[in-house]
Amino acid sequence: MRYQRVLLKLSGEALMGEQNMGIDPSVVAMVADQIKDIQKHGVEVGLVIGGGNIFRGVAGATKGMDRVTADQMGMLATMINALALQDALEQKQVQTRVLSGIEMPRIAESYIRRRAIRHLEKGRVVIFGSGTGNPYFSTDMAAALRANEISAQVVLKATNVDGVYSADPKKDAKAQRFEKVTFQEVLERGLKVMDASAIALCMDNELPILVFNMMKPGNLVSAVLGESVGTLIH
Repeated sequence: MRYQRVLLKLSGEALMGEQNMGIDPSVVAMVADQIKDIQKHGVEVGLVIGGGNIFRGVAGATKGMDRVTADQMGMLATMINALALQDALEQKQVQTRVLSGIEMPRIAESYIRRRAIRHLEKGRVVIFGSGTGNPYFSTDMAAALRANEISAQVVLKATNVDGVYSADPKKDAKAQRFEKVTFQEVLERGLKVMDASAIALCMDNELPILVFNMMKPGNLVSAVLGESVGTLIH
């Protein structure tokens, strides 16, 4: 295996399937199958998931809501997704723990770095809910932060496209896909991968990001095996 400990970043929208919002159980089950596949190879898996399929804080703020309140609602949306994925994984006999950046002891453990690492060492999938637990920070930033805190070897940014392009491939037929690209190039060219703050944090700590299409079965296993999948930002 190329990577022994990974942080998988999923968008909330990925769980919608063909729906306009909410959670498609069949998509959640497919994601759980892929996570189980890499865990069987001995890979330790941490996971951060967004909440955009339910509520996006930034969107609420642009429509007049208080930004802090809107972001807190978004954090709660990530917890709904985290619990859905936990349920799907445990139905497949994969031990899972949800750790929340906001204290909610009746449904999740509070995030403590050493506790998270211990769960990973015991072979449990750890889902980090509630983002960073702070407003004004996206789940992209949460993924970069948690990945560095648990000493992950890579951030696996799961999308519905097969890598990073010079332009939107759905709008520009001449868009070029990168096999490898540097952090500096991503920032300078304004490539839409993750928040600039998340990119900068990974760059400062030399933590690579692999952007790939998780909707294609088998791609997650190929990614942790080090096969040529998606775009590596380094």
